Amino acid sequence: MSRTVWLNGEFIPEEQAKVPIFDRGLLFADAVYEGLGVLDGQVVDFAYHMARLRRSMSELNLAPPMDEVAFAEMLNGLIERNDVVEGFIYLHITRGVHERDYVYPTGLTSTVFAFTQSAFGRADQAPEAMKMASTPDLRWARRDIKTSNLLGQVLAKVAAHDAGADEALMLDADGKVTEGGSVSFFMVRDDLLFARILERELLPGVTRRTMLEVAEELDLSICDARYGLEDVYGADEAFVTGASTYVQPVSHVDGHQIGAVCPGPITLRLRKAYLEAVRSRIEVKKRQ
Repeated sequence: MSRTVWLNGEFIPEEQAKVPIFDRGLLFADAVYEGLGVLDGQVVDFAYHMARLRRSMSELNLAPPMDEVAFAEMLNGLIERNDVVEGFIYLHITRGVHERDYVYPTGLTSTVFAFTQSAFGRADQAPEAMKMASTPDLRWARRDIKTSNLLGQVLAKVAAHDAGADEALMLDADGKVTEGGSVSFFMVRDDLLFARILERELLPGVTRRTMLEVAEELDLSICDARYGLEDVYGADEAFVTGASTYVQPVSHVDGHQIGAVCPGPITLRLRKAYLEAVRSRIEVKKRQ
């Protein structure tokens, strides 16, 4: 049985979903997207995802194709039709279809599609430790906008895979850690949680945002700092955050073991508190 996907206002079987070759998302990566986690049959952190989507569209001068109520109805429709309890939803918005030209006309109609994917990890299972390999950060300068221009991440992830790792740890021109190929990265040293400050070099991760809120509630000390690989190699713990992996421990970077035990105690504490926080919001939403 094929998945049901959503394309330009309709729920249809995935094999029927087609996008024209003149779509600017295909020709120029002139598009934005969101990756939303699904937990207990509900979208996680919907409001934060919508806020980031609005900002991405605004930065590209893209008019929202629908309001948040319509987005919510569409996402919930996908969850129901595909019987998703825990998983992932990919939402993609392009500027629309036009003859190939770098300069676009006003008034184009956006192409909008979304689909579900199975869970990459399970919330209620012990988290699997991740191995990472460092790579240059080759992405464009506006990494704060969640566009579909992902070739830099593809190259980084393939290089990490070829090095026997699960994920890339990207480094800027100064050799400082930015983030993973599709995750936010954190390390813990001497009970300090290191989180690189958000600038144009980083994507403002939604799971990152909620995890840091939880860390503050737990009275953990958070340090906004740039740091390099030697700092990571000597960390007590390291972990990543993402919509499909929650808070996931990192055991090795470039073959160097991180800390004496993995997962570390702060990582496990944050994962537990993060899941409790997002589930409490889900329960409130269900009762409304």
